[in-house]
Amino acid sequence: MEADLLARLRLAVCALEEKKAFHLLALDVSERTSIAEVFIICSVGSSRQAQAVADEVDRVMVTYGARPLAVEGYSQGTWILMDFGDLVLHIFLEERREYYALERLWGDAPEVTRLLQATGP
Repeated sequence: MEADLLARLRLAVCALEEKKAFHLLALDVSERTSIAEVFIICSVGSSRQAQAVADEVDRVMVTYGARPLAVEGYSQGTWILMDFGDLVLHIFLEERREYYALERLWGDAPEVTRLLQATGP
């Protein structure tokens, strides 16, 4: 994984942890799709928290010089998708996450979560 992507992933994870997102999972989907290198999936307890998490991720990524190409689902806050090109972040209300089960859909992708929870970018 290239250093710039790893730095951005770590920034995103720090922002997620700062806003108390839980059940973080990062999957390397680079060998399975051309739409991204990594998916980060996390859960939140409310729509308001989902929006706060998305705002914090946006804030820290912009300070790094990365802006999302697209953000979907922000106003509803039940599943917010933030597309940063090679990184796609899924912020789910827990019940939505269970329903859509992206972990099962992309279950054959290697998990890289532990690489991202190291301190600093």
